[in-house]
Amino acid sequence: MHRNGSPLSVAQRPNSETGQLLRPPCRKPEVGPPPRSAVGFLLLDSSLRPVAFNAEAIRVLSYPNHLANVRPADAFLTEKIRESLLNREPARESPLVAEFRSGRRRYFCRTFFVDSDGKGPSHASIAVLLERAPSGLVPLSPVSEQFNLTRRERDALESLLQGLSNKEIANRMNVSPNTVKAFLRLIMLKMEVSSRAAVVAKIMMTSP
Repeated sequence: MHRNGSPLSVAQRPNSETGQLLRPPCRKPEVGPPPRSAVGFLLLDSSLRPVAFNAEAIRVLSYPNHLANVRPADAFLTEKIRESLLNREPARESPLVAEFRSGRRRYFCRTFFVDSDGKGPSHASIAVLLERAPSGLVPLSPVSEQFNLTRRERDALESLLQGLSNKEIANRMNVSPNTVKAFLRLIMLKMEVSSRAAVVAKIMMTSP
């Protein structure tokens, strides 16, 4: 019993030999697996072969196959990049498509050119993010083809359809608000409309 009359727990009871209170053994916190990334990542060389990648990129491109059945991963990814991501009509902005499907899911394919000191063909050249598109978003590839939009105009249009302001679009695209205004003016000119709302309305009317 404790001095105030309350019973001692098992961990607090004194050792019969030393008279000291027993303390429960310290337990190390359990370390679980690292959290799964929601975005696929690829680092490609100038020949579009993977230099580095994460597991989510394999999951996205291998669906519906099981991840464990994909071996060797680099050879598999090289094949899938040429099969699913390579733009058949390469644009100046990127050799890869802007969006693609894996199963029933639609993904955005965002490319970033990498500055590298290496001169060899195996050095990193392009970073790629594979992001799942929100459900219900209008497919932009047919719209871009119909109105002959550039990659950057399509990026601005995508943000516009998500309800972002010019300043928010500028922050996302890492450009000035004036540049965003120029992109939107070109989009309106190509669509033959005169306002942001008219752009959205025209896309909704022309989309299947």
